[in-house]
Amino acid sequence: MASSCNKDGVITDDSTNGSEDNPATSYYRPKGISSKAECNCVFEYTPAPGQFINEDKSGFTGESTPAEAAAYAKKRLDAEKYVSLGGFGGYIVVGFDHSIDNYGGYDFAIMGNSFDGSSEPGIVWVMQDENGNGKPDDTWYELKGCETGAEGTIQNYSVTYFRPEEANSTVKWEDSLGNEGEISRVPSHKQDYYYPAWITQDSYTLSGTRLEARNYDKSGNGTMWVQPEYDWGYADNASDIDRLIDGDNSSAAAVPNHFRISDAIDSKGKAVDLKYIDFVKVQTGVNSQSGWLGEISTEVFSIYDCNMIE
Repeated sequence: MASSCNKDGVITDDSTNGSEDNPATSYYRPKGISSKAECNCVFEYTPAPGQFINEDKSGFTGESTPAEAAAYAKKRLDAEKYVSLGGFGGYIVVGFDHSIDNYGGYDFAIMGNSFDGSSEPGIVWVMQDENGNGKPDDTWYELKGCETGAEGTIQNYSVTYFRPEEANSTVKWEDSLGNEGEISRVPSHKQDYYYPAWITQDSYTLSGTRLEARNYDKSGNGTMWVQPEYDWGYADNASDIDRLIDGDNSSAAAVPNHFRISDAIDSKGKAVDLKYIDFVKVQTGVNSQSGWLGEISTEVFSIYDCNMIE
């Protein structure tokens, strides 16, 4: 990353680095009197194509650069309005005005709008500012979920999306397994392009962990799609374990999934002992569509240090 956040959550190009001679714990940032529970900066917002991308109803106002896209996402999170990550691999990277401690239990929460029969699971990653430069340019660690190591879960999976040549067209994709598909148009979302307007390349690739899709057509005629929940460990997921709410959230209100820093694992699946973290990334974890409902796309409303609130 070439940017950091100032005290107001505005992205800057400050390139000041911490001393790499010091251990990572030297850069721990304790909470202060003015510290906020919620994330105070969006470093990057790179969604996959999707039905909410570029849409004025979703708050877009013609964003044409990555910085403008990040500012859009920050404004939405500040208002606890949804930020859609689009299809598989779409992601958002946020930071905080303090380090989030690993208490051993639930340490932070991510608000989504899952409800019974509608889960759009997002993989969660965490990072510690090891070099002290205030930027998420160190090592990402995935948080283990119930599907980690399960048959059907694929790590290091990637999808390449291709810019449509004409308006009102589907977005074609190819994945790392040799499959092809598309992000289809949805009648209720009529913007010209579902491909992010601020991505200037004619194609881009998103990589991460892919969960096995569980969505299915319950009606048998395409009128009623169901997107079942996963047990625990994912954002925007109707988990009975980590949402910590009563009821099924049939109103699709913004509700939290809770996460433990102690669930961090490295690229080989080995547990990682992080005393605290400074950055969080959320990434759509399923590559699938549910008919007329469109692509499965993780939605994020807020990310916060839950030990400062709950």
